[in-house]
Amino acid sequence: MTDASTPEPIRRMIRRLAPVIYGPTVLFALGEGAVIPLLPIFAAHLGADVPTAALVASALVVGQLCGNIPAGWAVARIGERITMAIGGAVALLGVAGLALAPNLLVLTISVFVIGLSAAAFGLARHSFMTTRVPLVFRARALSLLGGTFRLGMFVGPFVAALLIGIFGDEHATVWFFAVCLIAAVLLVLLGPDPELQVAVPRTSPAPRSDAHLAEDSGEPVTGAIPTPERAGVFRTMWRYRGVLARLGVAAASLSAVRSARQVVLPLWGVSIGLDAQTIALVVGVSGAIDFALFYASGQVMDRFGRLWAALPAMILMGVGFLALSFTHDLPQAAMWYALFAAVLGVGNGLSSGILLTLGADVAPQDDPAPFLGSWRTLTDAGGAIAPLLFSGLSAAFSLSVATGAIGVVGLLGAAAFVKWVPRFVPRAAGATRAERRGL
Repeated sequence: MTDASTPEPIRRMIRRLAPVIYGPTVLFALGEGAVIPLLPIFAAHLGADVPTAALVASALVVGQLCGNIPAGWAVARIGERITMAIGGAVALLGVAGLALAPNLLVLTISVFVIGLSAAAFGLARHSFMTTRVPLVFRARALSLLGGTFRLGMFVGPFVAALLIGIFGDEHATVWFFAVCLIAAVLLVLLGPDPELQVAVPRTSPAPRSDAHLAEDSGEPVTGAIPTPERAGVFRTMWRYRGVLARLGVAAASLSAVRSARQVVLPLWGVSIGLDAQTIALVVGVSGAIDFALFYASGQVMDRFGRLWAALPAMILMGVGFLALSFTHDLPQAAMWYALFAAVLGVGNGLSSGILLTLGADVAPQDDPAPFLGSWRTLTDAGGAIAPLLFSGLSAAFSLSVATGAIGVVGLLGAAAFVKWVPRFVPRAAGATRAERRGL
C-alpha cells in the first residue's frame, strides 16, 4: 500500500540537490534569454533584410525540434549528466559562431546548434524528473522546471539591456551566454550527480505499455538478473503511437497556442496603432503574469489532477484569442488589447509544466528518454507550426481572422484534453486522500 510519507526522504533529497538539478537549466535559459531578442540584430549587421533575419532567428526553434530525438537517444545511452555536459560544450561552439560569424550562413548554423543544445538540456532534466520524482509532487517539480525557462526568458532581456548599456555592444550578451554555459557545465560535472544521489521511488506508477511483467513464482532467483531491454527511439515512437497521435496532438495544440501568443500580441499592437513603448509594456505585463503563476499550475495538477490545469489554461487562451479577434476596430481597441493580453498571460501561466508533466505521466518509467524525445518533438512541432499558420492566414485573409483561428485551435485542444487525459492518465484525475495529506 502506498503511504503518503513514503516519498518524503526523496522529497528532502531533491530539495537539497535543487541547485544542481535546476541550476544548469536556469543558467542556460538566462543566457539564451539574453541573446534571443538580439538575433535579428546580429543578422541585420550581416546584411539580412527583415524576412531573412526572421529566418535566422527561427533556426533556434528548428534546432530544438531536430535535437529532441537525438537527445532522447543520448540520455538513454550515456545518461543525463554526460548528455548535458556535451550539450553545454556544443552550445559553446554555437556561441563562438554567434560572436565571430563572418556571414549569415555561419550565423544561422550557430543558432541552429544552440537549439540542438537546448533540446539536450531540456530533455535530460525532464527524463530525470520522470524517473526520480514521485507522482505525489511530480507536477510541482516539473512546473518548477518549466519556471526555470520562463525565468530565463523573462529576466534575460533585462540583463541584455543592462549589458548593452554598460559595454555599448550587443555582443556583450553573447559573452554573457558563454559565461552562463561554462558555469552550467562546471555545475553539472563538479556537483553531485542527481542520478546517483536520488533513487528511483518505489511508489512510481507502472508504465502503461504493452510490456509483460514476469510473475513472481516464489522460487529463489539464480543466475543473472535480467534488465529491461532498451528500445530505440523509432521503435518507441511506433510502440506508443496511440498516445502520441491522441494526447500528443492535444499537447501540440497547447504548444501552438503558446507560441502564437508571442507573435500575435506584438503584431496586434502595431496593427491598432500603438507605439513600441506601449506594446512592450503590455507584452511585459502579460509575461510577468505568466511568470508569477508558473508554480500554481503544479499545485493544481498535484492536488486535483492534470485536467484541472490543462482545461482552464486552454479555455482562457482560446477564448482570449477568439474575443481579441473581434476588437480590432472597436473604439476602445487599446483597452481590449491590454485586457486580453492579461487573460492570455493568466492562461499561459496556468499551463506551466503541463506538457512536461503529461509527458512524464505517459512515458515508460524504466526508460523514458526515447519516448520523451518523441513527445517533445511533437509538442515543439506544434509551437513551430503555429507562427507559420498565423502568418499564412493573415496574408490570405486578415489579422483578425488569423487570431480567431488560433482561438479555435485552443478550444479544440481543450476538447481533446477532456477526451484523452482521462484515458491515458487515469491517476491524474486527482490525488488520493492519503496523498493530499502529505502534500
